[in-house]
Amino acid sequence: MEQPHKEQKIVRILREDIRNVRLTRDLSREFKELKNFYITEEQNKRLEKMSSIRKIIHLIIWMTKSLFLHLTPVRRLLTIAAIVIILWGNQFIFNEVSSNVTNSGLIGSVLIFIVLMLELKDKLLAKDELEAGRKVQRALMPDKSPVVPGWSIWLFTRPANEVGGDLVDYLRIGDERVGMTIADVAGKGLHAALLMAKLQSTIRALASDYESLSELCNKINQIFCRDSLPNIFASMFYFEVKPNNNVIKFVNAGHLPPLLLTNNEIKEIVQNNAAIGLNKNFSFKEDIITMQRGEILIAYSDGVTDARNENGQFYEKDNFIRLLKDISKNKFEDMGEIIVKNIDLFSGDAPSNDDLSLIIVRKE
Repeated sequence: MEQPHKEQKIVRILREDIRNVRLTRDLSREFKELKNFYITEEQNKRLEKMSSIRKIIHLIIWMTKSLFLHLTPVRRLLTIAAIVIILWGNQFIFNEVSSNVTNSGLIGSVLIFIVLMLELKDKLLAKDELEAGRKVQRALMPDKSPVVPGWSIWLFTRPANEVGGDLVDYLRIGDERVGMTIADVAGKGLHAALLMAKLQSTIRALASDYESLSELCNKINQIFCRDSLPNIFASMFYFEVKPNNNVIKFVNAGHLPPLLLTNNEIKEIVQNNAAIGLNKNFSFKEDIITMQRGEILIAYSDGVTDARNENGQFYEKDNFIRLLKDISKNKFEDMGEIIVKNIDLFSGDAPSNDDLSLIIVRKE
């Protein structure tokens, strides 16, 4: 008995594409990503002042120019040759050759196809390398939240791209201390991810050598200033808890103030320290928070409040605070997931523009 004919892979893929693609939505998203990549902020401001027709014309010109300048020299020359051949090949270049032998449109299209294949090859190589970097970054991150008697803790981080510049980590320091970090290296992408890994390794290497968090952060800052790139910095909130204790020791190095939820009220824990990497001689100040049973501390990155929807609107801190008040009585283990889902619901189909990170701590 003959086996059923197996569907060709390319046909199966195309059928899945037809089922899954929402043409209007996906084309709109692709165009927005093209525009965000090729059009500068200054050009965007100029476009806002133009009429619809002028805006379309300038968009085409500026995006084409930017695309052309992003090509390598040989690919630029191939593209020019292809355009010339397509437009004028039969008239001037192949006019003495039989049209049955030579078709300028076909030759020009083949040259364009070669350029596209070369660009796609670069993208796929870069994607493979970034995926490898993502796996390494995931391996460096904790695979679960720490268990500390007297505390409930939830850690979460999600990069906007293949790799991210946010750091969420914890470290057991002996039997009586657990250190936790949420940090955000300026920028996105590979350079931020590499500096994040540097910051993480520095914290892990030094944390056990210092009882004073001020001295610890002073040393971390000096190393980051020494080894980082110019004008690159990282905001960082580092804190420590002890089992069956109610005190949190912390240093906030230029990070967003964490939020303390108590009796359905929310208070920002403000501390005026510089970010890591701005001034190698800065002296960081250590503070403490004394928490009562049921109180919750939330540290977060700007990927929470700066999340955008398809209309370009920000999620903003006010929305975040309202959500926290609404869910403050929920089960602790559900709070983090509710926050992430609410932000995703707000963002809709808009692409992520920043890494999203949270640390939630409740005193039991």
